[in-house]
Amino acid sequence: MTESFDADWLALREPADHSARPDALLASLRAGLARREQTGPLGVTDLGSGTGSNLRYLAPRLPVPQHWRLVDHDAGLLRRAVAPVAGVGIDRWVGDLAAYPGAALSCRTVLVTGAALLDLVSERWLARLLTACADQGTMVLFALSFDGRIRWSDSHPLDAELEDAVNRHQRSDKGFGPALGPTAAAVCGARLKALGYQVESCTSDWRIDVDQAALGAALITGWVGAARAMAPERAADLRAWGVARAEALARGEVELTVGHRDVLGLP
Repeated sequence: MTESFDADWLALREPADHSARPDALLASLRAGLARREQTGPLGVTDLGSGTGSNLRYLAPRLPVPQHWRLVDHDAGLLRRAVAPVAGVGIDRWVGDLAAYPGAALSCRTVLVTGAALLDLVSERWLARLLTACADQGTMVLFALSFDGRIRWSDSHPLDAELEDAVNRHQRSDKGFGPALGPTAAAVCGARLKALGYQVESCTSDWRIDVDQAALGAALITGWVGAARAMAPERAADLRAWGVARAEALARGEVELTVGHRDVLGLP
């Protein structure tokens, strides 16, 4: 079973996701689409769609008409997704991608995309997906892959220990085999190049201050839980770190950067 996320968490992170997305990759994607001969709507397959955050970000920024296939194993989340602009059609594909990632691609797919997905999947799973994309000649855009950086505007003695434990936990199985975790974007870019793609990659970091303290608190809670799973003997100290960091963020005393990368591949 693949890892699940609730709608409240997805809504909490969406503003940070959208503000982090780099304009440079969008410009390159639009240029690539303009060079491509196309009849009918632009076909987009969005993997791990959730409630449609990636749809809401990308659809208004791409040429219409479009037809999106939204893919997720959670039918309840998919039901919340609606077309954000005129000229965009959608269908919902409910299924577990873990077995065969290429199964969700339709013959009309021109762009395969996903957000906050690749750090959850295994290298073997990603290789199978990208091979399917190359065989079909699709463009590829994967956004917001966590790259392992958790950076604070001032230091705490446990910051490095927490980051290391979180990154080790990120490599555990999330339902697709041993996860790529912080290496996901780099591995994706290298495999795309090996398949003959032109590859661009940009940072898409979250920058969290007092105005996003609720998002920061949720992250901190998750990180402490992950770190405690890796180092249970350090549970008390890790909990204390979490309390101190959440309180400082809520008071506006610190700011937080969470590292992500986006990867674009043009065949």
